[in-house]
Amino acid sequence: MCLAVPAKVAALEEGNLATVDILGVKREISVDLTPQAQVGDYVLVHAGFAIEVVDEQFAQETIDLIKQFPELADLDTAAA
Repeated sequence: MCLAVPAKVAALEEGNLATVDILGVKREISVDLTPQAQVGDYVLVHAGFAIEVVDEQFAQETIDLIKQFPELADLDTAAA
């Protein structure tokens, strides 16, 4: 099973790329599917693509759930 993970857009780059923060880790992703995404927005990331822009409350609730199951996110601690 694959999951989409919420990430905060930290920077927009050339070529429809963005740098995002996913649980404290910076990653480069494609925003081809979400051209409306702006710096500061939360997006759902799946397979290196932002697939949807979501509101901050939804993103934070999902992040909090992921932190309850650190083995799903390969986290060392649930308080990360």
